[in-house]
Amino acid sequence: MLQHGNEAGHPATSPGVPRRRVLTAMAGAGAAVASPALLTGCGTAQAKGGNLQFWNFYGPQRSPDPAINAQSKWFVDMVDRWNATHKQQIDLVYLPQPTYLNGFKLPSAFATGEGPDIFMLSPGDFLRYYNGGVLEDLTPHMEQAAIDDFGSALDSRKVDGKVYALPMEIEPLAMFYSRSIWEKAGLSEADIPTTWDQMLDIGDKLRSRTTAGLVFETNPGYYQNFTWYPWMWQGGGDVLDAQGNVAFDSKATRRALSFWQDAVRHGITPRTLPAAGDVIGGFKAGNVAMWQQGIWQVSSFKAFAPDYEYGVFKLPVPDGGEYVTTLGGWSFCANAQGRNPEAAAEFCVWALGSMKDDSIDRMVDWCTGAKSDVAPRATALERGAAKGGYDSEIMRKFKDEIFPGGRAEPRYPPVVYKAISDAIQGTMLAGHGVDGAAERAARSIEAYTKSYKGASLI
Repeated sequence: MLQHGNEAGHPATSPGVPRRRVLTAMAGAGAAVASPALLTGCGTAQAKGGNLQFWNFYGPQRSPDPAINAQSKWFVDMVDRWNATHKQQIDLVYLPQPTYLNGFKLPSAFATGEGPDIFMLSPGDFLRYYNGGVLEDLTPHMEQAAIDDFGSALDSRKVDGKVYALPMEIEPLAMFYSRSIWEKAGLSEADIPTTWDQMLDIGDKLRSRTTAGLVFETNPGYYQNFTWYPWMWQGGGDVLDAQGNVAFDSKATRRALSFWQDAVRHGITPRTLPAAGDVIGGFKAGNVAMWQQGIWQVSSFKAFAPDYEYGVFKLPVPDGGEYVTTLGGWSFCANAQGRNPEAAAEFCVWALGSMKDDSIDRMVDWCTGAKSDVAPRATALERGAAKGGYDSEIMRKFKDEIFPGGRAEPRYPPVVYKAISDAIQGTMLAGHGVDGAAERAARSIEAYTKSYKGASLI
């Protein structure tokens, strides 16, 4: 079952760097970590001509999950439509999600000049491939009206005003909760927590020997960082300030680290994910009362547990804080060193970034049919709403209450990501002191930013 439409990311030079410079990956701390490396001698081994390859983790495949089958069909139908109307043909190449997210296959393919012509990219991965010189500029293929239609959704996919990736979705985080467990504990909607302390108190009331009161992500990786950022942001903290200076060692950071640490220390949050990370299974089995998750789970509940009673609420805030959530989502990109970069870029824009009805409708179908997401284009969001895609209680709450307070997932390179991840893991699960962890991470980030060369980190 898909866990997060934006689940991983990695990163690293700029259009001016030699085309041989790409990034290689290395494993670390149980998550994919990448570091810059100069690839010498082989250049681009990509053979010119032939069908373009579109690597993805959706289609074509068959699954016992009807939601995944619907998403796979969306990809297959899209490529079939292109192939029926264009001379340059495209082949879908399916990679299992764990391989795509945390494996070596994708970065290794680029490192050897055999990268896919079209591929999916998370915000956290953007700088890795942009700085590696493998992202084709999509701007020449787009109308200004389409660029405007995306609005701020393109901010983390732009460099110097040029668009290098087109988002297919926006995925806000929220708290999911079991209505049955809630009611058995004598709680009502009036008890929905709005502060951190209230959520910990309620999680303590809801937990039992077989039920986790409150679940946060425990596995290290880009996804865990993605789920932790809003707690830091809510207190006014950040990794880098508006000028790009390191700001991680702050009161807000320490409060966010302490929040997760306290949840684990007091037994409210488990050290390992219930049901091995199967969100729907965990809720159905009564093993979870509250779980921080994203809008993508709505389609999974609909497919696997259509009668299950659950609710969602906005992330609570610390005393004196302001509501913020993280917005994830995957994008389509074209390989600047592939078989036919211009055709690959044309496909990305045709699929997601044209002002034509079929392009807009395709995004509507993805975000409100095959999946459950907020559409990143204003026209698609409006059209999806008009078609009833956000009429359900849960989707309406995501669209009208949760999404508006969102902030895009950062595009930090691996060294920055890893420093943050170490601080989260060390304090949450190893009991390390919060002050020391925040200070160490800030020093590591500071050392890296002094020598960093590439597109802006913010």
